[in-house]
Parts: sequence; structure tokens; C-alpha cells
Amino acid sequence: MELLPAIDLRRGRAVRLRQGDDARATVYGDDPLAVLDGYIQAGATRVHVVDLDATFGEAPQRELIGQMAIRGLVQLGGGLRDRDAIRWALEAGCDRVVVGSLVARDVEGFRALALEHPGKIVPALDVENGEVRIAGWTEGTPWRLPELCVRLHGLPCPAVLVTDVERDGMLTGPNFDLARRVAMASGIPALLSGGVRSLDDLREAREIPEIAGAIVGRALYEGVFTIEEALDACREGV
Repeated sequence: MELLPAIDLRRGRAVRLRQGDDARATVYGDDPLAVLDGYIQAGATRVHVVDLDATFGEAPQRELIGQMAIRGLVQLGGGLRDRDAIRWALEAGCDRVVVGSLVARDVEGFRALALEHPGKIVPALDVENGEVRIAGWTEGTPWRLPELCVRLHGLPCPAVLVTDVERDGMLTGPNFDLARRVAMASGIPALLSGGVRSLDDLREAREIPEIAGAIVGRALYEGVFTIEEALDACREGV
């Protein structure tokens, strides 16, 4: 199972939000490039980067993201709500892009993008109390989760990112069942996101065939475990 350490960018700094709330941000570093370098040097093959400025409708942090994409494999999310933004991210060197709002707002448009960029587009389903949330979790959608999953079936997406909004940044443990159900319904391997709090969480996720990877943020920043320990926990037989 792949480990994707998370770097959330807010006005040039590495931060973490609790349940997506900008008012509950904790700053963990003024040099996101150094954080990225540390993860890569420790053995992470891909890093999950979120542009929170773009998520909240502000100017995207394109210069910083471009610098990060040069240094390693970046999976970029946050504010990628149209073709131009997605095209820019891929041309800037991002290995994958995470698309959330477009999945619910324009299902057919999303399908066309996924087919146009096979292996590069990761749909994101952010779920709160069973409801799919979009626009940085500030809006709901008329689509029910099972309906969106069915519409993703057959697309050449490397993974589907599944976040339990209520657990994100809270260190309360991930929602394994939600990730498994989304993967089974969509036919796309899941990336587990939200609430990872221990190495045992990673080991448990590793044993679920439908989960291809786990995104970890706050637990790494706060030293609950090291990046090296997390990478070991994600490897089979460890």
C-alpha cells in the first residue's frame, strides 16, 4: 500500500486544518519545499499537496507548486475546478491531479477529462454524514454517493480519494468502511484520507484489498510516528 504524506499550503506555509475549517488552522512550517524534500529523502514516492488558497477561491499558489513538482512526484488537489486549472497543473509537472467539485457538478465533463488524461485524474469524494460535499466542503450536492460511484465506473483513474470530512485533521481514526464501499461501488482503488492516528491504522488499511493508499498529514507533523515508521507499516509483511 502506498503512503502519501500530505502538505497543505496556505499562503506559502505548510498548515493543517481541522475538518476543513480555515479558522482552525495550525501552521507546521514556513518552508513547504523543505517538508517535501524531507518526505522524499525518507522514501516517499509521491506526496499529496493541497492548495488551500485555491480551495477557498483565492489566487492559486502556482509558483510554489511548480517548484514542488520539479522536486518529486506531486499529487495536487485544491481548487482544480475547470479544464484550464487541471491542464496547468499537469503541464507544471504534477504527476496526478485531484478533482472534487467537477465530479458532482459536471459528471460527463469529468468523465471526458479522465478519458483524455488516463492515469492522471483522481476523483475526490468528500463525505460528511453520508452527503457528498464540494467547494472546499462548503456546499452540498444533489448527487447521492452511490450514484456518483456508479458514474465513475470504467474510467482510467488510478485511484479515488475518499475523505470522511468529520474525521479530517482530528486524529480520531479513519473510516475504513467508507473507503472500501466507495472502491467497490466505483471499481477504482481507494485512497484513504482523514483521521489516520496510528501505525495500526495504516496496517489495518494495508490489509483491505480495496485500499491502494493512505494520505497522512497531522499525525506526521505532530510526531505521532515518523515517516519512516509509516512507510514500513504500509509495506506487506511488516
